[in-house]
Amino acid sequence: MAQQFKACLLAAGVFLTVLMCALFPENSSGIENAIFQQFTQHISQQIHKDKQAFAQANRCVSWFYKAKKTPPPAVQEIGWNATPSSQPEVDCLRNYPNGIDDARDDFAKTQTLLSVSLTFYQFALVADRNDDAIYSPAELQDLLRSLTLSYHEWDPTPKQVMALTERFDSWYRSRNMDALMQGMSDLYERGYRVSPSDRVELDRVMG
Repeated sequence: MAQQFKACLLAAGVFLTVLMCALFPENSSGIENAIFQQFTQHISQQIHKDKQAFAQANRCVSWFYKAKKTPPPAVQEIGWNATPSSQPEVDCLRNYPNGIDDARDDFAKTQTLLSVSLTFYQFALVADRNDDAIYSPAELQDLLRSLTLSYHEWDPTPKQVMALTERFDSWYRSRNMDALMQGMSDLYERGYRVSPSDRVELDRVMG
């Protein structure tokens, strides 16, 4: 009888544990920091692409400028073979067939996009007020509302991550720096600030 009673208690305990995990998934191990990690990683991946695109445009603007001031000898146009040292010429002429004007336009575009992605990354870091790489419920609420997104306490983590990444993608594509800076201002009004830890991380990403 006693063993049967203990078995019933054990079964009830297992059932309660499963029920709590189902009702409160955010309390499961490893879930708390998923939103911060996935959101910042999403932005970081875009920053990496933007840095490459900006570097290419910057390199080609410089190459076209130098080529315009000191044109290569005409003999180089005959029987020309690609070498590692001439690779910028190959890339720049292929990517910007209309010359320096195209390169300048792309330089301005990539510079703006890089500014948006970097500023958004700073925004995501600032929203983690205590720099623990986790958005607490209060921090998440402030973050979402500053991005003009609704906050619902019981929304599952994937839905919250999707809302954040889709907002980034939308404002990034439209280069909506005004809305982003307004969101940053909202966080500052709530007492959020760029911390020394945030600056170290920004330097790492920009490096």
